[in-house]
Amino acid sequence: MQVTETLSEGLKRELKIEIPAGDLASKLDAYMEDMKGKAQIKGFRPGKVPVAHLKKMYGRQAMAEILSNTIQESSQSVLEERSERPALTPAIDLPDEEAEAILAGTADLSFAMKYDVLPEFEIVDFKGIEIERPVVDIAESEVDEQIAEIAKNNAPFDTKEGAAESGDRVTMSYLGKIDGEPFEGGADENGQLVLGSGQFIPGFEDQLIGLKAGDEKVVEVSFPEEYQAAHLAGKAATFDVVVKEVAAPGEATIDDEFAKNLGLESLDKLKEIVRGQIEGQFGQMTRQRVKRQLLDALDEHYSFDLPEGLLNSEFDAVWNQVEEDMKRNEKTFEDEDTTEEEAKADYRKIAERRVRLGLVLSEIGEKNEIQVSDEEMQRALYDRVRQFPGQEQQVFEFYKNNQQALASLRAPIYEEKVVDYMLELANVTDKTVTKEELEKLVAEDEEDA
Repeated sequence: MQVTETLSEGLKRELKIEIPAGDLASKLDAYMEDMKGKAQIKGFRPGKVPVAHLKKMYGRQAMAEILSNTIQESSQSVLEERSERPALTPAIDLPDEEAEAILAGTADLSFAMKYDVLPEFEIVDFKGIEIERPVVDIAESEVDEQIAEIAKNNAPFDTKEGAAESGDRVTMSYLGKIDGEPFEGGADENGQLVLGSGQFIPGFEDQLIGLKAGDEKVVEVSFPEEYQAAHLAGKAATFDVVVKEVAAPGEATIDDEFAKNLGLESLDKLKEIVRGQIEGQFGQMTRQRVKRQLLDALDEHYSFDLPEGLLNSEFDAVWNQVEEDMKRNEKTFEDEDTTEEEAKADYRKIAERRVRLGLVLSEIGEKNEIQVSDEEMQRALYDRVRQFPGQEQQVFEFYKNNQQALASLRAPIYEEKVVDYMLELANVTDKTVTKEELEKLVAEDEEDA
């Protein structure tokens, strides 16, 4: 095998790799000898098929397989010899005009390999990074407010005489129709709806205000354009409604009995759970703020050339999401007080930051032997599968047989473990803040992202 470097410019590399036709012929002969002992061809005893006959029948197919394996093996071997790490799978360029001759065994295999190498950089001393961790002390009043909201959402309803008002619960039967024909999923005999809750199609609840038990009404609405059921999206519909009961909300007494109705043993237990939920909510916001500070510190420290292919791939992903969001929200660049060119420049900077920080975190994780365990991957997979009720087996099989999809589950776990490792070494100090201050800090981070 002969290797010639044809380009070495920054991170870009191009190599010309040549493998003599004789080497390929030797591989083909070995392939045929192995096949000879296994082939079962009519008219020949097992193991007695002439190699020349096998080559005539299967030589082209075998050579194609040999070429594919040889290109893969030689490419990997060259990278190992050069101690280079490609940012993406190298691009292989095999001249079309030589393909037939190579397959026929009359020409040397010659192909070009193009790739970007990963940049080299020194790892910063994490102990020099200053992080201020905003911490919210959860006041008892915050817990009480949350429990009061739970009580409001679980308030008892008492049957009332008279017209339904916003906040009342209406029990009804209804039959939905499109173009006069009932549609699947559009009927219920004892449906309950709290007016003003926004649970039904926009405009439906408003038309029930003023109705009493026993009243009938044809409600006219249109399904939203973005409705989850595609066959109903954007269509006009009518609902034949019969009101069976109107009930007004009462007030729940917040005590041990109230907690027991929620499946808990006491009010103290309810308070404990609610406090934990609030702490978890603010804990996530604190984590987000701390991680942003850490990434900003790394971004300020590191400046190196990025692999063009990796950067373009990340930018394309970012830009596709931007275009989808703008289309969904019916926005234009003029609405955002910018131009497409200016927006692309801004989002390319975002892509550059993501790629650079991704390379830094990956290098830190590799040098410090940070691993994602099988148990962590299994947990992430099951969490993902649970997001698709009724399709669990199909989703599980998809990830099981798709390495790229599995890598997408692994990446965020790996990143968080690297961040945890760095935070253990960084200089982190706590600062008590109000929830409003924390929310403002996080909002500012999201605006700058």
